[in-house]
Amino acid sequence: MRQATPKKNSNPHSHFLNHQRVREGLFILSCAIALFLLLALFTYHQTDPGWSRVSSSDVVNNAGGRVGAWFADVLLYLFGYPAYIFPLGIAYSGWAYLQQTPNNKKEPKTKFSRWHWLGFIVALSAGCGLVSLHYTLVSSHLPYLSGGILGTLTGLGLAKIFSDWGTTLILLAFFLSGITFFSGFSWITVLDTFGKITLRILSLIPSAYTTLIQKLNKPKIEEPKRKTPLITTETSKPNLIKEPLISKPKPPVIHAPTFTETIKEKIKIAKLDNTKKSLTSKNTSLLPPIDLLDPAAPKQKQTYSHSALEEMSRRVEEKLHDFGIEAQVAGVHPGPVVTRFELQLAPGIKVSRISILNKDLARSLSVIGVRIVEVIPGKSVIGLELPNENREVVRLSEVLMSQEYEQARSPLSLVLGKDISGHPVVVDLAKMPHLLVAGTTGSGKSVCLNAILFSMLYKSSPEEVRLILIDPKMLELSIYDEIPHLLTPVVTDMKEAANALRWCIAEMDRRYRIMSHLGVRNLAGYNYKIKEAQQQNKPLIDPFVPPSETATHLHALPNVVVIIDEFADLMLVVGKKVEDLIARLAQKARAAGIHLILATQRPSVDVITGLIKANIPTRIAFQVSSKIDSRTIIDQSGAEQLLGYGDMLYLAPGTGVPVRIHGAFVADHEVHRVVSHLKQQGKPHYLEEVVQDTVDTTQNPPEGEMDPLYDQAVRIVTETRRASISNVQRR
Repeated sequence: MRQATPKKNSNPHSHFLNHQRVREGLFILSCAIALFLLLALFTYHQTDPGWSRVSSSDVVNNAGGRVGAWFADVLLYLFGYPAYIFPLGIAYSGWAYLQQTPNNKKEPKTKFSRWHWLGFIVALSAGCGLVSLHYTLVSSHLPYLSGGILGTLTGLGLAKIFSDWGTTLILLAFFLSGITFFSGFSWITVLDTFGKITLRILSLIPSAYTTLIQKLNKPKIEEPKRKTPLITTETSKPNLIKEPLISKPKPPVIHAPTFTETIKEKIKIAKLDNTKKSLTSKNTSLLPPIDLLDPAAPKQKQTYSHSALEEMSRRVEEKLHDFGIEAQVAGVHPGPVVTRFELQLAPGIKVSRISILNKDLARSLSVIGVRIVEVIPGKSVIGLELPNENREVVRLSEVLMSQEYEQARSPLSLVLGKDISGHPVVVDLAKMPHLLVAGTTGSGKSVCLNAILFSMLYKSSPEEVRLILIDPKMLELSIYDEIPHLLTPVVTDMKEAANALRWCIAEMDRRYRIMSHLGVRNLAGYNYKIKEAQQQNKPLIDPFVPPSETATHLHALPNVVVIIDEFADLMLVVGKKVEDLIARLAQKARAAGIHLILATQRPSVDVITGLIKANIPTRIAFQVSSKIDSRTIIDQSGAEQLLGYGDMLYLAPGTGVPVRIHGAFVADHEVHRVVSHLKQQGKPHYLEEVVQDTVDTTQNPPEGEMDPLYDQAVRIVTETRRASISNVQRR
């Protein structure tokens, strides 16, 4: 029995089309033909020679040349406007051939057969008939009517039998059926999808109606206003929380040990009124230009839209409900770094229940941290602050160019940054009158000091503000050496730092004696009286010049700002007496125009003592590691929930509610540029007496070590022959 041999494919044409490379070639060829025909149709011109007319002109306007003009004339004459479908059919046929893949029997799974072309012809004929029936105007861009000869025969011919409406229905049915035959497109699937979408929309109507009713019952989301008044330490009108800050009470006076008269006489008092004469020429009064700082980034659109904020509000309410707390969002304040949600708690719910859930809320809301504002003065709501996904960088140049800073007249105006609504925050150091800055390493403390220094350097000349910079770390403030505003080179030795503080106390006492003699209460009144006397050509004589010396005239005195970058190291090296010096300056130096700015990265009770806190009510807390450190700085928790990188809490004097501020950023290269510019304006006039140690420690013990009961204690031990603490205390 002979073995059956497989029957070879007797159709070579089918075998040829099954080859993949051949199908790819046919697809490329069909696309090229379709593009050529489309180009010829779009550039058809009636004056070109074609199938329906002969032209004696040699000029051909068609982009396809004479061949393109001829084909365009044929297609448009036969089919009219539907002729543009013809090239698309050719391209689709090439794509259909490309998609054919042979099966195990080496036969195509899908064949682009005569039924496909029949469907294409039916669809094209019905389309021509519909165009001829409903668009019968003669166009100057066509060789014949809008539907061509084929449309005239089908559309107008059938209209004589079935009328216009009947013919439209028949031709539309043939057109849709032809598309289905040609492309395999399912109109049933389209109707099914449309029905599902319709049912989905109908099902959303009740929930949308409920949401609309809830939205109408909710207060509108408050948009942050761009204009805001200057924030000061005495009166404030913040945009975020409209709270009237109570008037600033006088800080409690804690008496520190005073210098003895013998030691005071040994300290040589330097007179700052001679400084003005020694400053170099006209360039010292020139302020640095703003273009030395990097410009702010272009304003971006609001991070969250109204719908996004509304969705976040509902999410916050749901998460609080999951923890058993009923609350409603009464207002939303979006800002550059955080967004505050004002929550109206249900009756009977304590704020402490939410305060202990800050970490759980941060986890459930998928954010890095949540801060709870328990009290917003003037409102019955609490605040819930969430960080934004995209954090905005607050540039110092942007705040320096703000209206708040330009309108500030004080030479001690300080730029801190922006509040949570994006409004610039500018404060006056003269009204604080001293500032305590504390935070962990990397939280933005050093950048804040640079922003504070730049605020004064961009506002005041050396005649208005003089600086004493103490930098124990020899890193942060040493770059400002040799700028015209300095009274002494940047102090890095701790003993010299203590001498500088003693000089400030001596200068404070000298100023008070002069102001008391003139009958003025503060430095501003003194400078006004000096200026008024100079305008009348009656300069005032220094009343405290010894008779043996030549009488000198009084001149305007500048403000003196002492900045200590890390006073924890200063207290560690020098000891307890530094705390007494700082306390005395903080108590009395305000009216004399001497101000302190203390910064530390160790917010512990042995550094920020009760004596310092009592005399420096204005404080800035950056991010800290625990609630204990936060209470050490601002007497309340909250700093441990900050985001770092300049995020701070500013506690103004006389208020118990800190304001959250996003600090202004100053890059290192900006500091170098501004310092280089200031050095070119003139050299500083240093006073050697500022850091000079004039106290004779061999004969007179330093201030702070003299105990009035020391001699009596020595006598008791000598008489009783018993050196016991309890024995001395009992006697």
